[in-house]
Amino acid sequence: MTLVSEVRLRQILDSRGNRTVEADVRTESGGFGRAAAPSGASTGEYEAIELDPSEAIASAREHAVPRLEGKVFVGDQRDVDRTLRAADGTDDFSEIGANSAVAISMAAAKAAADVLGAPLYQHLGGAFRGEESPTPLGNVVGGGEHAADATAIQEFLSVPVGAPNVQDAVFANAAVHREVHDLLADRDIAAGKGDEGAWAPSIDDEEAFEIVQAATDSVADDFGFEIRFGLDVAAAEMYDEDDEEYVYRDTTRSTDEQIEYVAELVDEYDLAYVEDPLDEDDYEGFAELTEKVGDRTLVCGDDLFVTNVKRLETGIEQGAANSILVKPNQIGTLSDAVDAVELAVENGYQPVISHRSGETEDTTIAHLAVATGAPYIKTGAVGGERTAKLNELIRIEQNVSRL
Repeated sequence: MTLVSEVRLRQILDSRGNRTVEADVRTESGGFGRAAAPSGASTGEYEAIELDPSEAIASAREHAVPRLEGKVFVGDQRDVDRTLRAADGTDDFSEIGANSAVAISMAAAKAAADVLGAPLYQHLGGAFRGEESPTPLGNVVGGGEHAADATAIQEFLSVPVGAPNVQDAVFANAAVHREVHDLLADRDIAAGKGDEGAWAPSIDDEEAFEIVQAATDSVADDFGFEIRFGLDVAAAEMYDEDDEEYVYRDTTRSTDEQIEYVAELVDEYDLAYVEDPLDEDDYEGFAELTEKVGDRTLVCGDDLFVTNVKRLETGIEQGAANSILVKPNQIGTLSDAVDAVELAVENGYQPVISHRSGETEDTTIAHLAVATGAPYIKTGAVGGERTAKLNELIRIEQNVSRL
């Protein structure tokens, strides 16, 4: 146990070239941790509040830093995070900003791990965590809020369910990403990249399904293990509340039609994963879809749950979804994120740890996924801020195998 001696905050760039908050935490015994807050483009209405970085830093320096320096032990992560919440005084971090809060929370955890001389995943999860690595979900075709004039569905994800280890899974997702490019080139379809490094061609969803199916099948044959694929529909971004319908590029669907459409996609393409297939307030619709397809795919709530225990409790009560996406910056602290994971697991929900579309080189979520025993992690497939997490997973797996 060692006291926080200094908290420093600064603005740095994220992967979109926007400003974000980075925190350094030092301890009296010489421990050091650094972490940076990511930022989402497709954000849920009920997420913790991200402030302008300069405002978040100024407020955190005034309200949070004096409560931490010389008063809080980094070895007690829950005390660190309770102190951040007390300094903020709101339910959604609208005073100091979830971006400053999560950066400090993660930096404090890294400082504690440094003091212990242990990997971050071991500090967060205990000595016996890390026996199994999470399967990475790789974004290979994207549209929605992540890329203009591309698919209506926001993400088509490679899911290497048969990979024997995380290294092979990472390499398989990168290979699917390359194969998608080659298939697009064969069709003379130009494609830039979206926020997460996925290809963003001007094609409709139907053609994207064909291409991703062909790419995953081809790479599965090359690698010798099963690769399925999944979706982040990001349906809250499509939903027209006034007309109560989902607006695609060339059609609209009622809620009943949306449920039937997604269920048909699960059957036709053997989807391993479907994230946010319905609006963020539609617990009933999520429950109906889960009843239809939940025995053969993950129905994951992101905007539905926003890493919030109270919203997850509502979902559990109604049978809505069978998986939760976990993003520490959605809720503001590592402790709150871990609470969401633990509640999910206790109730048979699969936790999926996730990056954001605006990322940094920070690798905390790789350690969080291992520490909590999460079966899946969303990190993207290419791009320095994405491969930082993937390469860290490879290092963690190698480290664990030697213990």
